[in-house]
Amino acid sequence: MNDKPHILIVDDDLDIRQLLAQYLGEHGFVTVTAKNGIEMQRLLHKEKIDLIVLDIMMPGEDGLTICRRLRSESTIPIIMLTAVDNETDKVVGLEIGADDYITKPFNPRELLARIKAVMRRYGISTESDTQPANIDVKEYTFNDWVLNTIARQLFSPDGVEISLSSGEYELLLIFMHHPQRVLSRDELLDLTKNRAAGPFDRSIDMQISRLRQKLEEDPKQPKIIKTIRNGGYILTAVVEYK
Repeated sequence: MNDKPHILIVDDDLDIRQLLAQYLGEHGFVTVTAKNGIEMQRLLHKEKIDLIVLDIMMPGEDGLTICRRLRSESTIPIIMLTAVDNETDKVVGLEIGADDYITKPFNPRELLARIKAVMRRYGISTESDTQPANIDVKEYTFNDWVLNTIARQLFSPDGVEISLSSGEYELLLIFMHHPQRVLSRDELLDLTKNRAAGPFDRSIDMQISRLRQKLEEDPKQPKIIKTIRNGGYILTAVVEYK
């Protein structure tokens, strides 16, 4: 049985359907696609869908009409895609039951963060396969460092306790759950603070910098938490837990 969240992408643009299906698939989701409302209905009868990404501007039955109909018969979370920055469409979409919206062209990372935020509001798990099945993990180890989740303490390879702020601990814990995987700023902010990053939001970069001061031999040449250009950050270490 596949416990990954299932996303239905409804858009008449084949390129967008394929791009989002691949991207979301790489980030722990099972994706199915439809080019219109008719195909969407067929898939809803066949598949267990956790969230729908729905384009507004489609030939035939448009996204707003589809959203209104969906809301009359189900509570599946819906994120609307708008081709233009049309405030009227956004307001109407939210009024008829959409949970969020994003304007094209958009960054897939932002859509991913919004999907996770909406799912979290509905109580739908968005954890990837790298999240340990045992939620009562007491201790993580990486590169001889030890993170104790009971006391929320970090110990260096020499056994010295390293003080962590609450924000630093939560961020490091996210990396423990997603080792050796690139995490964007949007994803990190969403996972730690349950909100998407604004254009001038650098809180994650500041937290990363402070963590590197404590973890790295040379914070200017980091080896444990590396920066991926135009991608985000990655914890390079192998993580073990017990």
